Amino acid sequence: MKFPPKLNPGDTVGIVAPSAPIPTEKIAEGVAAIRRLGYEPKLSDNLDKSYKGLMAGTGKERGDWVNRMFADPEVKAVFCAGGGDGTSRVMEYLDYDLIASHPKIFTGYSDITNLLLGITQRCGFVTFHAPVMYSNMTDHFDDETIASFLGAINADSDFEFKNPKGFDIGVIKAGKTGTARGPLIGGNLSLLSASIGTPYEVDPTDGILYIEEVREPVSKIEKWTYHLRNAGVIAKAKGIILGPFTDMTTDCDPDFDSVACIADICSSLDVPIMFNIQSGHNRPMMTLPMGAECEMDTHNKTIRFKVER
Repeated sequence: MKFPPKLNPGDTVGIVAPSAPIPTEKIAEGVAAIRRLGYEPKLSDNLDKSYKGLMAGTGKERGDWVNRMFADPEVKAVFCAGGGDGTSRVMEYLDYDLIASHPKIFTGYSDITNLLLGITQRCGFVTFHAPVMYSNMTDHFDDETIASFLGAINADSDFEFKNPKGFDIGVIKAGKTGTARGPLIGGNLSLLSASIGTPYEVDPTDGILYIEEVREPVSKIEKWTYHLRNAGVIAKAKGIILGPFTDMTTDCDPDFDSVACIADICSSLDVPIMFNIQSGHNRPMMTLPMGAECEMDTHNKTIRFKVER
């Protein structure tokens, strides 16, 4: 799958809020953060709008803004302002034909998983599991996070994923060969589970499945992962990569944490599984290109991506 055109200094970046609103006082900070990267932000008008105290407008309002930014010839990339809740209401309003005909860098994570799945799988270009403007870029945009972000969205050639310093990549099992290769797809576990049965259902067929989560008990990790298994999703993957499971709670045996739970569920599958990949609700946060050809090597504990433009 091809990467969208990379950004040049001074390019205009559309900022959208397809999930929850962000605090009004953080908008100016976000604008400044985007400008420090060398880009000029163009804002949707719903960044701090509240619908029912949960979402940044109705599903149609939020979906229309995503469509408008992709259609706008001045806008060269679309960054999400934040995550939260409510992107499930947006999906029916996305114009996938329009988006597919105007491939652009699209970034976000967490509740934005829905859009990453929909755009990557239905529009046929790479999206990015990457920092959002609020909370990441405004408050925790350290040098490693910035380098990973810019390195991924503007990659000129194949590259190796690098965890932040001090975070080692772990291996649960090597599978038959210790390696797996295929397009990367995935994101937040609760959204992956909820996607089953929808037009944007996660499909890791002959690819690598990525999973991360935040602030949930292990019992929900069990439920959502087994839903993926029972739906036949996990069996389609050639390999599994686990991201951070941040601020989780234990409602079971102390040694049965989120990673152990998923490892147990996948114990009968002969596929490589790696963990502790720092792309999610963590700091520093590294960027992953969704849909890109990924090679995971459990022997060398490496993850590499092929760049096609």
